[in-house]
Amino acid sequence: MIPFDFIYCRPDTLQEAYAAFMQLQTEGKNPVYYSGGSEIITMSRAGSIKPGAVIDIKRIPECMRLSAGEGGLHIGAACTLNQIKESKLFPLLALACGRIADHTNQCRITLGGNLCGTIIYRETSLPLLLSDATITLFGGGGPHTVPFQSVFQGRMQLPPGELIVQLHVPQWALGVPHFHVKRTANEKIDYPLVSMSALLKDGFLRIAFSGICSYPFRSTQMEAVLNNHLLSCANRTDQAAALLPEPAYSDVEGSVEYRMFVFKNMVQALLEEVEHGQV
Repeated sequence: MIPFDFIYCRPDTLQEAYAAFMQLQTEGKNPVYYSGGSEIITMSRAGSIKPGAVIDIKRIPECMRLSAGEGGLHIGAACTLNQIKESKLFPLLALACGRIADHTNQCRITLGGNLCGTIIYRETSLPLLLSDATITLFGGGGPHTVPFQSVFQGRMQLPPGELIVQLHVPQWALGVPHFHVKRTANEKIDYPLVSMSALLKDGFLRIAFSGICSYPFRSTQMEAVLNNHLLSCANRTDQAAALLPEPAYSDVEGSVEYRMFVFKNMVQALLEEVEHGQV
């Protein structure tokens, strides 16, 4: 049970959702958008957050869309990880979604919630960073679509009240060779020591990581090194490790040294598989 009162809104349109947010913010209610709610509920029960208003976007059709066609794949912000996994429309994202939490929570956690959450890993971002995805947002100026990477730098960077409507993945990314691996400290279902996603586009390896640093990232500098076939796989791995955007992360799950060990083994194994045409 959540131990405090709050206002609950369930708008039918994007315009109603945004208007409600701005009005409630003006009234000092500290509103939040609600799609899956797993993190909001957990943190509210623990007293970590105390929103005065919750705006449920699950009745808004655009936020529930999950479809693919000639224009690529369109995924609403309120689509659950399980929906995305079961659809198999974007195999790399399906793998990432299927390795976040257990099945019960995959049926609650949404794509928008994972991207906007406070938990640092945000593993659904990796396939989106690799695939030149775009994102439709709704704010004071109405809907607008921008490159995903322009508003996601480790976490979503949005103005107050602006909400995620849909993610769009181009057609080419849905069928190219891909790779995903997640290493955890103890359990199969756990936060990652290192999570790695990769796409092979026109012979060029695109690669993104979560867990090794305090935020998920894709590095073009690292990719340039990893695609330098004049170097051995081991040399490319060592050089890539030296290009991490910040020192390796350390917590109760794993030390800096252990995470670096896992990271290097993971990257070198992928490079060797690519070299031998196994990806």
